[in-house]
Amino acid sequence: MGKKKIDQAFHDVLERGDKAFVPYIMAGDGGLDKLDEQLAFLEEAGATVIELGIAFSDPVADGPTIQESGLRALANGVSLHAVLDKLKEGKEERNIPIVLMTYINPIHAYGVDNFAKSCTEAGVDGLIIPDLPLEEEGIIVPALMENDIALIRLAALTSTEERLAEIAKRTEGFLYAVTVTGTTGARSSFKDYLGTHLESLRAKSNVPVLAGFGVSSPEHVRSLTEHCDGVVVGSKIVDSLYKNDRAAIRELIGSARLSKQ
Repeated sequence: MGKKKIDQAFHDVLERGDKAFVPYIMAGDGGLDKLDEQLAFLEEAGATVIELGIAFSDPVADGPTIQESGLRALANGVSLHAVLDKLKEGKEERNIPIVLMTYINPIHAYGVDNFAKSCTEAGVDGLIIPDLPLEEEGIIVPALMENDIALIRLAALTSTEERLAEIAKRTEGFLYAVTVTGTTGARSSFKDYLGTHLESLRAKSNVPVLAGFGVSSPEHVRSLTEHCDGVVVGSKIVDSLYKNDRAAIRELIGSARLSKQ
């Protein structure tokens, strides 16, 4: 469980010549009763790891599509406690690693030590906390280490080389390379220098580097993974699930299977 489960999942995918694909979904969008089936579908479709968002009233990294999914989840009464309870119920049915994406405020309100323990009991293997800077990580890292939960760091395009090197050194599970300046959301293209940037991060990182934010088409997946180990796709997955367009999700995940193309 935990970090080792994430590490093994990435090893297995990259070893066979494919690229990693991490879909993001909002927990409770459409009701928490749908969560187990959604996770099972993504696992069956070939996802490497699943990033599971927790609805929050004041998100800093979410674009319009994910904000709307969060509002739908909040309208359904979804909370961090409720999501962890639901994950705990279905823990034995899942094999795929689960990474929670949440903010520091809900964790603080939950209680850091209790939160880390609840994550382990729920089968959560990693965390992404967009509003937690390196300088403040001490408030949560000891509890995560004690429970063997990976803390996945984000690398922004605007960070200095020195800071990127420090982020790459500290990250666990994978390094989340943010491909745009701004919030999440589908985009038509990326900056010309992005490939060079991703390759630079790979040289700094001891774990896989995944590109995320704005990835919305099989062409994006194939183009970006020429320079990194995989992708994280959020808005397009959330939108496709909401519209019940599962063929689009299968196509996206399939575009990372280089060994079968």
